[in-house]
Amino acid sequence: MKIAVLGLGKTGSLVAEVARQRGHEVEGLDVLDNPNGSALTPERLQDTAVVIDFTAPDAVLGNIEGCARCGKNMVVGTTGWYGEIPCVQKLVHDAGIGLLYAANFSVGVNLFFEIAKTASAALRHDYAGQIFERHHIHKKDAPSGTAVTLQRIVRDAAGKELEITSFREGDVVGLHELLFDSVGDRIYLCHDAKSRRGFAEGAVRAAEWLVGRKGFYDFKDVWREL
Repeated sequence: MKIAVLGLGKTGSLVAEVARQRGHEVEGLDVLDNPNGSALTPERLQDTAVVIDFTAPDAVLGNIEGCARCGKNMVVGTTGWYGEIPCVQKLVHDAGIGLLYAANFSVGVNLFFEIAKTASAALRHDYAGQIFERHHIHKKDAPSGTAVTLQRIVRDAAGKELEITSFREGDVVGLHELLFDSVGDRIYLCHDAKSRRGFAEGAVRAAEWLVGRKGFYDFKDVWREL
């Protein structure tokens, strides 16, 4: 199938590479060539099955609107826009398209989320908790979408809001740490991404899953099927 990849930074370029390796035709479109989603026209996307977005928080909403206008399904890996989820859900429903989003498409991170949910019981047994996240200096949003998702998972599981501490340094791909500390011991959970390939592979597999589907999906709801 044909996939359009929006955003040709490090992750977007790797998504395009993985998609080609999996036998798909790929068209790449960089942020500067698509202001406010203006390049997403019915003519340009006529043969496109799914659009994958790895752009920036200030670009993603325009891209979602553009895909909705064209009736094209979309996978969104960009973070920093989650405050607009209710509006986007309505847009997706009204347009009759499918949209799947995630703070992180890595299988390892999604396993990490499940472990964190179970470990959050510590907060009901006199433990204090904290979240740390480290990314490369070019990452636009802080805290990361993965850290915010981790914070929400802990809050939903234990009813307590943990502080997130963010660091931006060097070329760190993505390091997320969850710490529970008590007088007697310490529980330390960490996910350290060694490359962006796990994100890219998950995004392409999500696009394959989304073909022919309508509705608003979170990767955490479907990743085990992949």
